[in-house]
Amino acid sequence: MEGMSIRAVARITGVSKTTILKLVEDAGQAASWYQDRVLRNLPCTKIQADEQWGFVGCKQRTRLEAKNPKRGTGDAWLWSAICADTKLVISFQIGERTAGVAYDLLYDLSERLDGRRIQLTTDGWRPYITAMNMLLDDPNEIDFAQLQKQYGPSYEGTKGSAERRYSPAVCIGAVKVPISGNPDPKHISTSYAERNNLNVRMHSRRMTRLTNAFSKKIENHRYAMALHFLYYNFVRVHQTLKMSPAMAAGVTKRLWEMKDVVEMLEAWEATQL
Repeated sequence: MEGMSIRAVARITGVSKTTILKLVEDAGQAASWYQDRVLRNLPCTKIQADEQWGFVGCKQRTRLEAKNPKRGTGDAWLWSAICADTKLVISFQIGERTAGVAYDLLYDLSERLDGRRIQLTTDGWRPYITAMNMLLDDPNEIDFAQLQKQYGPSYEGTKGSAERRYSPAVCIGAVKVPISGNPDPKHISTSYAERNNLNVRMHSRRMTRLTNAFSKKIENHRYAMALHFLYYNFVRVHQTLKMSPAMAAGVTKRLWEMKDVVEMLEAWEATQL
């Protein structure tokens, strides 16, 4: 959390890296266990979903060139769904950028809502449509739209320069495309999902670009993301809401402190005996 790498935490605390990794593993499993239990029957009606690139061990091209690639290495996309009103991250998945993982995200999302009609907005990635058709007998059960953005080259530096190579593409336009139901054009947006992506990049060192602090094991990557979202949902005060997203969604009545995270970890450990 707070953008620190494992080695940095080890240096500051004087605790060994092995011990910290074991704590991340246990706390991550506990965070997944707890959020799976309490993030149910949520009153969210405006949902935004997006996927964010990351990798484990090495980038995909390096993995494809390796003679004996390690299991779980390569691209590891973080898929997440956020409530536009409460800013609660309802569900997340880690995997490839495929319709199968999109389906896993949308199915898990559907299991956590209270049954009200929702409006869902995603980016223009077509597997979302495929996944939605797989999930619903009637796609018109929800109001679904995509925000299809158009990108151009970065204006930084000159063509072929390092400045342009490492600068993101520039968004030069966006088209709101209704897919099913009757989505309200005012709420066809992925702004909150994209802001959540920035939160992940800033708070989790594993997801910071151009560093050597990336995850080395897919299991640890999942644990770290689960712990991050527990902190974001329950402990961190959202600057706009003036409370945590979990409080805004009615999941908890008070702002958590780190001692509450420890108590949650101890409760999970008691189930493992």
